[in-house]
Amino acid sequence: MPEAVAVEIPNRALFKAAEVCELLNVQPYVLRTWEAEFPRLGVAKSPGAARVYRRADVEQVVRIRHLLLVEGLTLAGARRRLEEESLPVAPDVPAIDELIGQHARERLTEVKRGLRAILDLLAGTGTTEFRLAPPTSSAAQRRLARPMSKARRAKSPGRRSRQGR
Repeated sequence: MPEAVAVEIPNRALFKAAEVCELLNVQPYVLRTWEAEFPRLGVAKSPGAARVYRRADVEQVVRIRHLLLVEGLTLAGARRRLEEESLPVAPDVPAIDELIGQHARERLTEVKRGLRAILDLLAGTGTTEFRLAPPTSSAAQRRLARPMSKARRAKSPGRRSRQGR
């Protein structure tokens, strides 16, 4: 197996495909094969333009070459390895338990039930205890806001008409 060789990547933003092949000492058809297996690799400016690689793409190609030639992985194995490396690291389960505390599932279930009850109230399903009603006129709101005194009730026109009957 070939040994790992450190590749000196020039300090530039973009590279032509021929330059990448020369840096890594691979044939252009090999680079095109890797492009097919790793779709995020390389950038084309327009349909007829030459293939162009960003610096991050060149670093990715260096990593692919290492996985294939030094570690002996297949293209599919190298793709899986790169996907695994890009996944975020899962936190330790005991650390999460400490953060959340004991009986977290029960508390979350209670919260879920409460949110469902609010949703049911807003949707109009479930209990009919609470219903949303259109707002009343401002005069009616003011009357409802303060209770009538006996004197006001006696002077109220609605009261007199009922008393006169």
